[in-house]
Amino acid sequence: MQMQEPFNTKVAELLRQMADVLEQQQANPYRINAYRRASEAVESLDEDVRDVLEREGTEGLIRLPFIGSGIAASIREIADTGRWLRLEQMRGTLDPERLFRTVPGIGPELALAIHERLHVDSLEDLEMAAHDGRLETLKGVGPRRAAAVRAGLANILGRRRSSRRSNKDPDVGMLLSVDREYRTQARAGALQKIAPRRFNPEGTAWLPILHTRRNGWHFTALYSNTARAHQLGRTRDWVVIYFEDADHREGQFTVVNETRGPLKDLRVVRGREAECRRHYRRGR
Repeated sequence: MQMQEPFNTKVAELLRQMADVLEQQQANPYRINAYRRASEAVESLDEDVRDVLEREGTEGLIRLPFIGSGIAASIREIADTGRWLRLEQMRGTLDPERLFRTVPGIGPELALAIHERLHVDSLEDLEMAAHDGRLETLKGVGPRRAAAVRAGLANILGRRRSSRRSNKDPDVGMLLSVDREYRTQARAGALQKIAPRRFNPEGTAWLPILHTRRNGWHFTALYSNTARAHQLGRTRDWVVIYFEDADHREGQFTVVNETRGPLKDLRVVRGREAECRRHYRRGR
């Protein structure tokens, strides 16, 4: 009978893998070292981190050496789901359909319909669709199933948001600056490229990736590699920007070229259009 890998060993290995991926992508050494120190702290712990979570919640993890609120939230995610989405994102292997199947009430068929018909790629976007009625336009989704999905999302995202409650997101000017830097360097061929597993059967390293900093924020930017982006020919237009603060609290936004309305032909942070209008009115 095969011995199951100790959970702390699994978590420590994932944290090490994150450090290795960031190092390969020439990210900030501070971020790399933070994940390595956290990995060592978890591996040396004399009790299962799940027991700490059960007894003290993420606050108990934060009290451990070298584990801030963001890494604590990541360990909670691994404990709850067995996956770490940020690591998959950094590797270019995140599959939105698999992501949606982690939500209670969503099976393979519904996950595919959500991605292809509602054009959402993240749990945050799915939450909006579940509350504004779009989810219930899909076949087989009635009020009861939609309510189950909303409850599941509230549980998953509630834990993630609790780690960022005191933290504001970067302003749109900063995000648009990162978007501009990314697209400029990508066009110039100045960025390292990774080989995403999705829609890339040849394993070609085609996807440029940027790591940069602004006012204490760490940003990672790369073109969207989703099914919808490929379908619409937007893989060189839609830019996904992931961000972390000094405590590794995380978030993401997508920047696109607006195709209609008063912001037509301007770069826009999706979901923050009103702020973008104010930003452009100020002429910044």
